Amino acid sequence: MTYPNTLIFVDLTSDDPAAAGEFYAAVFGWENDPRPKGVFHRMVPGQNFLNPDKSQSQIGNLHLGIHNAANARPHPDPEGVAPRQVAETGRKARIWVMVSDDDSVERILGEAVKRGAEILWRNHFWAEFNGFNDAFRDPWGNEIILWGKGGDSPQVPDDYTRE
Repeated sequence: MTYPNTLIFVDLTSDDPAAAGEFYAAVFGWENDPRPKGVFHRMVPGQNFLNPDKSQSQIGNLHLGIHNAANARPHPDPEGVAPRQVAETGRKARIWVMVSDDDSVERILGEAVKRGAEILWRNHFWAEFNGFNDAFRDPWGNEIILWGKGGDSPQVPDDYTRE
């Protein structure tokens, strides 16, 4: 078998990439790297994945892009192609974010809501992947799932939904 193709980037759509970049910088503490501002923003989570002993590994964190719905770059035609707006109905991209040990779901959701996000659900445990999760929809319709590992013997509070 050959070496598998590697996922290098995921983009979210926005009709205002500059505002979306500011949103994710405030909510998650990520670096907002406009390339160029308002056209494409690369969100840089910073640092590397952690080893079990909490030291940084050699593996850098994945980056997230935010492209402009009016003219998603790159594209061979400098004018881009239709559609040129954020999708209004149906499912959109979902991204999963591991909540850092030195952050909290409450802080993240508070910042997100303050900036126009809508909470989709709170306090859920998914046994199949041993994780606690909460979710919100950003102002552009993208769904963000906040994830926390359950650990070896997860203690699921009584008020949590489960699957």
